[in-house]
Amino acid sequence: MTAFTHHVFVCGNQRSPEHRRGCCDPEGSDRLRSELKAAAKNAGLKPKVRINKAGCLDQCEHGPVLVIYPQGIWYGGVSVEDVPRIVEETLVNNRIIEDLVIADDCLNNPNCPHISDSQGS
Repeated sequence: MTAFTHHVFVCGNQRSPEHRRGCCDPEGSDRLRSELKAAAKNAGLKPKVRINKAGCLDQCEHGPVLVIYPQGIWYGGVSVEDVPRIVEETLVNNRIIEDLVIADDCLNNPNCPHISDSQGS
């Protein structure tokens, strides 16, 4: 089996709409992952690209979130409308989409301004 060039984990965590941290898949539709899988397949990226549903990636305030390995690219605020850009720019051309990147100083940082803002402090 050939190694994956990209392994994409799409957060599918669900919480109540009122939860203070938000939710990456509030409708429980798994639509973002499904659209990414279809677009990657249509781009001829299968079997070199793998797209999986993940549990909570603990970046809820930046959701919907996905992470792409082995590059370690974290994208936040991702919508279905971003799927063509992610496939073309990142999965095909290995370019980072800056407006989707979660800043390094926000990853796993309990003092990230997005977390503070979402908790009403």
